[in-house]
Formats: sequence, C-alpha cells, structure tokens
Amino acid sequence: MESTYYLGAKEAAEALGVSMATLYAYTSRGQLRSEPVPQRPRERRYLRADVARLGERKEARRDPAKAAARGLHWGSAVLESGITLIHEGRLYYRGKDAVEFAERATLEQAAALLWEGDFDFRDAVTVGRLAGNEAITRFQMALPAAGALDEASYDLRPAGVRRTGARILRLLTAVAAGREGKGPIHKSLAEAWGAEGEAIRTALVLCADHELNASAFTARCAASAGATPYDVVSAALATLKGRRHGGETERVAALFDEAGSARAALGRRLRMGERLPGFGHPLYPAGDPRAGLLLRLAEQRGSRREWKLARGLMSAAAELVEEKPNLDFGLVAMARAYGLPAEAPIVLFALGRTVGWIAHAMEQYATGELIRPRANYTGPAPETSLPERKV
Repeated sequence: MESTYYLGAKEAAEALGVSMATLYAYTSRGQLRSEPVPQRPRERRYLRADVARLGERKEARRDPAKAAARGLHWGSAVLESGITLIHEGRLYYRGKDAVEFAERATLEQAAALLWEGDFDFRDAVTVGRLAGNEAITRFQMALPAAGALDEASYDLRPAGVRRTGARILRLLTAVAAGREGKGPIHKSLAEAWGAEGEAIRTALVLCADHELNASAFTARCAASAGATPYDVVSAALATLKGRRHGGETERVAALFDEAGSARAALGRRLRMGERLPGFGHPLYPAGDPRAGLLLRLAEQRGSRREWKLARGLMSAAAELVEEKPNLDFGLVAMARAYGLPAEAPIVLFALGRTVGWIAHAMEQYATGELIRPRANYTGPAPETSLPERKV
C-alpha cells in the first residue's frame, strides 16, 4: 500500500506511533485527511505530507523550543497554508505541478489559481517613467504613491484583495516596461524588451510562489498587522532584493561575466571561501525543477554562445561541489540566452512572486491573527533585586 505520496492506514499509524483507533480519531477530528483507495473504496489512504506534519506537531508539543527553532531554518512548518507544496523534489501550486503548469499558463492564470478567483487585469495604470533607478527601487517608489491614491485597497476581503492585486500587477508591469499596456503581462514585457515572449511567460509562472520563503513570510507578517496589499508587496520587495534571496541573481550574473574558464571562475570563488551563487537548494537535493525548465528553454531556442557558457558553469559546479543549478541560475541563463536586459532576472522574479505574496496576504487576512513569534532570550540574566531608592 505504501507509495510515493500516500500511506495506508497501517503505515500511517506506525509512522505516528499510534494505534489504528487513534489514527481514525485524528481523521474524525480533522487532524488528518483520508481518501478512498482507487479500485478499493473500503480502504483509506493518507497523504505522506499530512502524516509528517501531524508528527511534527506532536513533537512540537513535547519540545516546543526545539521545534520552533528548527522551524525557522528549513525545518518543520510554522504556518499552515494551502497555496504551495514542495514534496519529493517537486513544486505544486494548489495541487498542480508548477513546472507543467508553467509550460502552458500565463501569470494571470497563475494568479487566478493562487488567488482562487477571476478578476480583470485590464485596468490602465498611469505611471511616470521613474528612470535612473534599478528595477526593484522603481517598484518601491511606485507602490506607495499608487497605494496612497487607491482607497479601495483597504478592502481586505478576498474579492477586494484580488482586485487590488490585479491593479498592483498591472502597475509593476507598467513600471518595468516603461509604458502602460493592456495585454498579457509577458507580452507587455516582451514588447518593451524586444524579445520572444514565451520564455518570459514561463519564467513568470515559475516564480509565482515558493511556499514560506523569506519574502513570503515578510508579506504574511505585514498582512497580519492589517497592512494593505500595496504595503505587503513593498515589504516583501525589500526582502527579495537582499543578496541571499532575489538579489542572488546579480551574483549569478557576475559569475557569468567573469573572464577565464568556468572552472577557474568557480575555483577562485571557492578559494576565497565564497559559496557558489546559483547552485544548490536545500529543498531540492536532486536539482531544482524550475531551473531545469528554464535551462531547457535556454538550450533549445537561445544563444549558442550563452548556452555554452551556462553549460560550462554547470559542468564545473557539478565537478567541484556536486551541486546543481537553482532558480537564480536558471533565470540568468535564460535571460542571457534570449538577449533580455540585465535587470530581467530580478524583474521576472519580483513580478512573478508578487502573485504569491498577494496569495499569502489573502490567507493571512482570513485568519485574523497577528504573527508574533517569541524569542529565545540569550542575554544577561535579570537582576534579582532593584537598588534601594535614595531619599
């Protein structure tokens, strides 16, 4: 009965260390979900991910401090979410394989999926040129100005947030493209950049969400305080531009630009004690599937020269550190292969991920709860008594 995604009742009970009766009690209380086994409707099966999460919650009750510390560093879950699942090396948007979805969907369709509703993206947005600044800074300049004029953005009900989210996406697209457009987002960017649009479309969808990463957690914290979607996206952008998040794409681009052979370039970084940008991901030990699709696009229809450079870097990284490319590397390799502007990787990352940030904000608004973790204090011990007051 045991399979890649499911456990039978006996296996699930053994994994949790409980009796069958307790397993059924968990299910009746809604702590576990079960479904009939195809062709054997009298038997039930359980998602491995659900069983693992319940096991982690049980462990958290036994040792809350240990579980909380691990949860903030690639460990057990700290929030419940129905948006994105990362499971056994694959990425899913509300149950749909994200890589397969990205091969055919637009960013607007990704938003409809993650926001669970239809809405109109065609509203025109008036923006200034905002020239002379790098892309994320232009986004950060445009958002508060537009938000101050958008009183409807204070409607935090799901339908209201969807409408505001659509206006934000259209605004950021106009800022990135330097002009307003009413067509699909990937076509607006392709026209502005003078490039083929299908690779842009795919990249945007692949970037739409990635579970509870640093920027998504920031977005949820802002939303939990009642911030509008404009401020949620602004807060998330400040996190994304950090060099260990979306800002990693700049470090990957610098790697491509370095003179000399790929092996020599990576070797220099290793000798200086640096981590190789664009390679490895704790959640994808067998390789980031998002990078895989972007690299296939770069190889199939991109510049031969740029693909040869990317292939050399991948080969050297595999030999030196045995790591595979991640999304950051894939974005840079694809952008260079298609002749996109230097800022394209971070623009695609930010525009695509805005869909996910809005989805996380909607989920957080619905809880009505303020995110307020506790700190494990490691400072000086409190004084046991106060000094006497002098009269």
